[in-house]
Amino acid sequence: MRANGILLGLASRPARALHPAPFDSLVLRAGVGIEGDVHADALSPRQLLLAGTPVYEALSLPAHALRENLLLDVDTSCLASGTVLQIGSQVRLRMMFQCEACGQLDRVVPALARRIGPKRGMLARVLAGGLVRVGDPIRDLGVLAPSWHEDWRERVRAVLDAVPPGAVVEYRQLARLAGIQSSYCRAFPRLLARLGDGYSAKAVPAQSPVALARWQGEGLYAQSPIADPG
Repeated sequence: MRANGILLGLASRPARALHPAPFDSLVLRAGVGIEGDVHADALSPRQLLLAGTPVYEALSLPAHALRENLLLDVDTSCLASGTVLQIGSQVRLRMMFQCEACGQLDRVVPALARRIGPKRGMLARVLAGGLVRVGDPIRDLGVLAPSWHEDWRERVRAVLDAVPPGAVVEYRQLARLAGIQSSYCRAFPRLLARLGDGYSAKAVPAQSPVALARWQGEGLYAQSPIADPG
């Protein structure tokens, strides 16, 4: 079932310390995110967060409790990774993976992170940019792009699979590319050991003396959509 609907709200914040501010319209840049937003990052899978009104209604949440950028009148927990949504006539978003509930939510509503579980919202990247406005129609174009795993460990594996021969990726950049907090870096040595030699040689801490080129993630998200229904 396709998630067609309406864009009901927009929000952005220029700094992490600020609360999301509502807007009637926003400019989205292809491959980057929301213009001027703290999460605009060409090398991140977390350029913007989409949330749905069903979870707001089910939990009686105040506005912007989930800190989303786009509020839709659809259940975002039903969106599959790789789905492409068209917003209005120009913008297309690639769904990446469901956003994990974190302690930030508990500052708005006590114990919200535990209550909401996997239904906070869907993280996305901007495939095609342009202006979006509250009230724009949302068209679900289907699963057109490669999917990303919900498990952060599998995302780390996928990023490592993309490291070019003769290069390594530093831990902090690996976390950035996999869409996880830099605090996860301390878990990397154990994870890399478990993945095996083919992976453990591909990632290094920043202070490593390994004399190989440091890969920044170029081309990781460059895959074209699988198909375009027009």
